[in-house]
Amino acid sequence: MRYFGLDILAFADELTEAYVEIFTAPPWEHRDAETTRAAFRERLETDAQRPGFRALLAMSENGEVEGFVTGWATPTPFRTDRAYGKVTRRLGTDRVNELLVGAFEIDELGVRSQARGTGLGRRLLSALTDAAPSGRAWLLAWNQAHDTLEFYRRIGWQEPEPIPGNETDIVVFLSPS
Repeated sequence: MRYFGLDILAFADELTEAYVEIFTAPPWEHRDAETTRAAFRERLETDAQRPGFRALLAMSENGEVEGFVTGWATPTPFRTDRAYGKVTRRLGTDRVNELLVGAFEIDELGVRSQARGTGLGRRLLSALTDAAPSGRAWLLAWNQAHDTLEFYRRIGWQEPEPIPGNETDIVVFLSPS
């Protein structure tokens, strides 16, 4: 496994191909590969510039990305773009500020099908979150990615209760304490 900051962009093509393969397969098969490719590549180039951005890649012997994880420290004020509004709606502003702001945010975690079941996802996630500020990390997942949700639960990530009536199509997880 290899750690990266802004230098991740040297592997942008390989990382993008792994992302597209993972996130256009079930349960994300409704996503168009070309649209997914372009959106991820643009996001990666922006995200790599974020303060505290870190990435970890696991490479196969033939140089292919087998798995990856990316993230950064969650800034204040809490963002409102992408799915962040749903996070705030689900947890409320006070709990977002208490639980998430200043914690390490896992943005993406992916493992190619041939490397699943090997513990790679757990190792990637642990390696990146072990150095999280105050030991706090969080992530969100789509509520229809049932295997993904079960994976996080199985490795001890906890779901803060949503505000009643404010459930969304995302699930927030906090790293094990």
